[in-house]
Amino acid sequence: MQLRIYLVEDNPIILKWLAEALEELTDTKVIGSSGTEGEACRWLNAHRFSWDVAVVDLWLAQGNGLQVIKHLNPTDSQKIVVLTNYPTPQMRELCMSAGADAFFDKSTELDEFTTYVFEEGAHHQDPPEGESFSRLAN
Repeated sequence: MQLRIYLVEDNPIILKWLAEALEELTDTKVIGSSGTEGEACRWLNAHRFSWDVAVVDLWLAQGNGLQVIKHLNPTDSQKIVVLTNYPTPQMRELCMSAGADAFFDKSTELDEFTTYVFEEGAHHQDPPEGESFSRLAN
């Protein structure tokens, strides 16, 4: 099963490029996206078992990605990855403390980001036989 990625990004050009690049370079499926904090929190929580990796930008059209990270309660197998143009050491520390699993600079760490996603996909396991994520969510 492909790694299911949800993108939290408000720039439509970056969103399109990122979705295409991830699906081309890694064994992933981008299952949705949002550009605001509220929309991201609602979707990710309503579909709690439908995503494997949430890729979160920090600056959004409404709200911010740090609040999205704080709002989530991921399972042990789900990952939260920050991909931002605001890679200060303080912001990295805040995001990691809030629950992010990884933090990447959009302008200098795209190779590292895609490697991380590729490796997550390689370690990704399907749910146990006879179980599905949708059944677990009910």
